[in-house]
Amino acid sequence: MSANEIVKTSHINFSINLDKDNLPLNIQWEADDADVDGKQEAKSVILALWDGQQQNALRIDLWTKDMNVDEMNLFLFQTIATLADTFERATDNKEVAEEIRDFSHALGHKLNVFGPDHKH
Repeated sequence: MSANEIVKTSHINFSINLDKDNLPLNIQWEADDADVDGKQEAKSVILALWDGQQQNALRIDLWTKDMNVDEMNLFLFQTIATLADTFERATDNKEVAEEIRDFSHALGHKLNVFGPDHKH
């Protein structure tokens, strides 16, 4: 078996219900390899794709009308914080990954996402 031989195909599906102004009312997702079965609710989704041929990033970011600012702050903080891990796994560049972590931690303080017992 070669390294490029397809041995499995997995699907991730999103369903977005929109109001008359095309704003998301609810977001549901399901994935073949998820730990849970069936559609799951989400208040927001950020999907980033890399177009290797055009050498540019494509992005879809949606959030429901009932997602509050505190939830958006936490979502943004967690998304940026986990990008450090993604970047480090993909590039093995620990120095830049640590800079991303430092930035996300500073951002977390500005967004007040840490509890009262948080210590740095």
